[in-house]
Amino acid sequence: MRASSTDLPVLLPYRSPAGIAPSGLAAPILLGGATLACFAILFGASLALAQVTARPAGESAAAVLMRWAPLIFQGFLFNILISFLSMALGTVVGVLVGIAQVSVVAPVRGAAWGLTQFFRNAPWLVLLFYAMFLLPFEFSVFGLTIAFPAWIKAIIGLALPVAANVSEIVRGGIRSIPSGQWESAESLAFTRRQTMWMIILPQAFKRMIPPWMNLYAILTMATTLISVVGIQDGLTITRAALVAESRPELMIPMYLLLLLMFFAYCYPIARATLSLERRFNVKA
Repeated sequence: MRASSTDLPVLLPYRSPAGIAPSGLAAPILLGGATLACFAILFGASLALAQVTARPAGESAAAVLMRWAPLIFQGFLFNILISFLSMALGTVVGVLVGIAQVSVVAPVRGAAWGLTQFFRNAPWLVLLFYAMFLLPFEFSVFGLTIAFPAWIKAIIGLALPVAANVSEIVRGGIRSIPSGQWESAESLAFTRRQTMWMIILPQAFKRMIPPWMNLYAILTMATTLISVVGIQDGLTITRAALVAESRPELMIPMYLLLLLMFFAYCYPIARATLSLERRFNVKA
């Protein structure tokens, strides 16, 4: 019996009710637009409140904010640069450690698992402090002194937890491939290395992309931790602007401006992650 000829509603094909659009790209765009509109209203209200509470003879709140906005944006771009470099370093190390986690050599597998669990469950700020204060400030190579800048040490400090999380993503992606793939490759006389690089990893790659992108978004927001160790980023410049102006009423508008920059950058990444999860049919 064809489904179209049955009288049982449960067997009939589903049709969306009239007036309800199917879910797709429109819903995320509307949600993001609504969130941005809420931010804009909140930002405008905080700016108006700052203007009302400002000193009568002082400069307008909007003028002060416009003067500092380019510097805050430059600091935000430095946060993005730190996130790029930390993610790149952490990804390279994490892929190698993740592959080592599925090694057939027990000591290698155990060491990789231990490193992953240690750095994955350690506080990011603590690792950042260790990198800042345990790594040397300069190197001497053949009598030549080479400075080791603090921002490079910050990249290393943030790359440690990133590498651990990437390692777990890689391990999970490899383990998600059915064991029949390994058995089929073995029946075709593939070595384990050939099976890993030519069969398993290409299939697992698309499953790793969504959690990898989600990790990058988390890392981007965590780059503000570098302000704690004295590196000038967007948060440090925002705090310095408030101290220089000595106007506490500008605290909410300035921090909202920085928050809006991070939201505008991270929200599209989050939407792209969900889109790839649906496209690749990757379950969270």
